[in-house]
Amino acid sequence: MRAIQITEFGGPEVLRQVELPEPVPGPGQLLVEVSSAGVNYADTHLVENSYLSKATLPLVPGAEVVGRTAGGRRVVALTDNGGYAERAVVEEYLAHDVPEGVTDGQALALVVQGLTAWHLLRTSARIAEGESVVVHAAAGGTGSLAVQLAKEFGAGRVIATASSKEKRDLALELGADVAIEADATDAAGLKERLVEANGGRKVDIVLEMTGGPVFDASLAALAPFGRLVTYGLASRVPPAPVHAAQLMGRSRAVVGFWLMHCLGRPGMYREPMAELLAMTAEGRLKPQEGGGYPLSEVARAHEDLRARRTYGKLTLDPAG
Repeated sequence: MRAIQITEFGGPEVLRQVELPEPVPGPGQLLVEVSSAGVNYADTHLVENSYLSKATLPLVPGAEVVGRTAGGRRVVALTDNGGYAERAVVEEYLAHDVPEGVTDGQALALVVQGLTAWHLLRTSARIAEGESVVVHAAAGGTGSLAVQLAKEFGAGRVIATASSKEKRDLALELGADVAIEADATDAAGLKERLVEANGGRKVDIVLEMTGGPVFDASLAALAPFGRLVTYGLASRVPPAPVHAAQLMGRSRAVVGFWLMHCLGRPGMYREPMAELLAMTAEGRLKPQEGGGYPLSEVARAHEDLRARRTYGKLTLDPAG
């Protein structure tokens, strides 16, 4: 079967198309004929071995697939890598049936990024009615869903940040109350813009995946009892160290989140996934389908993602 494999760590150039034996499912597993595979920002870290868990080589990347099982079920599932291929083995408990009316791209947008957005707000930030929420990278896969879910969950004011006018306009279309430019080179200015966007008041919740100065400015913009949830390091620049006195002095919290800790825990995977799929089927949630790439052009997908040329969910077509 055709697959993308890496045999050395590095940038997009190490992603190479190869022929590999078809994977064989074991007990409790399903073989999925992949109709579409998802691309996540975390994949760019995996390829260079800078992610939270260290990888071993050789490796077929790809953490999510949608397709058909041998029994004809149309499922979307998380994978333990292996998604960038024509066929993939998945754990049955991580496979979820896709309702009619939900596209492949929408289903893929939900299984990592949708679940992440749901847990950022519900589990980590514990959003309360009327609170203000800042969503950085609001046109991205997770951000575009977080904007919508924050409104759905009762946020009083949703403040989106994005790098271009087109992306800010998209965030406004999705329900953000205001959208501002995220200038990572001006941390002090970003803090002031966040406060200004909230009517001169500091903010209650920030969903942050950039790191560096954006993290620092976001922490400075938190109101008493505010929560900053960090779930990525897209800039590849670590933020300044956070000391206990900084948190105590304003009763602020910094919370880390990694979706992998939700797997296998009761109520943290299948239930929110079912809710997200139902909301999408009903039209209440609109996952943004971004670029689709042939499997053979996966390196270009990674390049575009790293260069911030994309929005919404990126997918790979194994037939291409």
